[in-house]
Amino acid sequence: MGSVAAVTETGSIVVASGSGSQVPACAGGASSAIWVVGAQKVVPDLATALRRIEEHALPLESARTEAAYGWPSAVNSLLVLNAEQRPGRVTVLLLREAVGF
Repeated sequence: MGSVAAVTETGSIVVASGSGSQVPACAGGASSAIWVVGAQKVVPDLATALRRIEEHALPLESARTEAAYGWPSAVNSLLVLNAEQRPGRVTVLLLREAVGF
């Protein structure tokens, strides 16, 4: 269970990570995945998703990690999921409100 950085209107899911630790599970290593996604993360296309990560989410996450750990965050790993090979593995709960960065 977790969240993602963006969801495109065509259904692609974008995961951005500083450590890369959640990427294997998101990519298919976990037998099931549940992502809770705030409405503000839905974007028209992949280009907008990548811009949203760099210009909006990363600065907020960097401020959070600076305060918590003393160093900024970075987008060191990026995963784009366009389809799921195993039907039923992924559940995306889209909330009508802004949640997360």
